Amino acid sequence: MAAKKGAKRGAKKGAKRGGAKKSAKRGGAKKRTAKKAAKRGGAKRTPNAAFMRPMQPDPSLAAVVGNNPMPRTEITKKLWAYIKRNNLQDAKERRMINADDKLKPVFGGKGKVSMFEMTKLVNKHIK
Repeated sequence: MAAKKGAKRGAKKGAKRGGAKKSAKRGGAKKRTAKKAAKRGGAKRTPNAAFMRPMQPDPSLAAVVGNNPMPRTEITKKLWAYIKRNNLQDAKERRMINADDKLKPVFGGKGKVSMFEMTKLVNKHIK
């Protein structure tokens, strides 16, 4: 009987192994990452014209960034330079900006503003 059991087991195993094998190849999605990296290598992004148009800051914002018309990107850079120079970023919560006397009118009288809310508030002070 032992031989019969072994034969049955072998037959079952062989049936499982030798059964219909499925192909591992799939004709689905192809990799495109190499092509995209090659295309972007030499080309630089062109800035949006709306961001590069000079905007005039109002007097409260001009006290911080200057009175000359400049693009929004430049206003944001100068505002961040002022914040870093005067150490106004909160030490524990780095997303929060502590307003000093010059920044309070820009922030609408608030003492503490998140960096994401800051850009929204600054947009109200440029024309």
